[in-house]
Amino acid sequence: MTDGSPPRGDIRLSARVFGVVQGVGFRFWTMGKADELALKGVVKNLDDGSVSIVAEGPKDKVQQLLDWLRSDNAPGRVERVEDAISEAEGSFRDFRAR
Repeated sequence: MTDGSPPRGDIRLSARVFGVVQGVGFRFWTMGKADELALKGVVKNLDDGSVSIVAEGPKDKVQQLLDWLRSDNAPGRVERVEDAISEAEGSFRDFRAR
């Protein structure tokens, strides 16, 4: 939308992924999966060894990303995923790694 607001019905996933998820291509593969699902947001490594992900898009696509994060298909070794769902804010233009 031109006014910067997210499409109606879009949601925001705020997730933190714990385990062996740094130095294994986790951010790269997460960006690829998010692009495949046409999501917008950001993925970044945190100082404690976890990875933070914020993704916005249609509920079914966001759920597919969350399911992938919890699956054996995610790179590294995911021990747990803490997540929260909220209304999308429309603050991203694409999906990037930081």
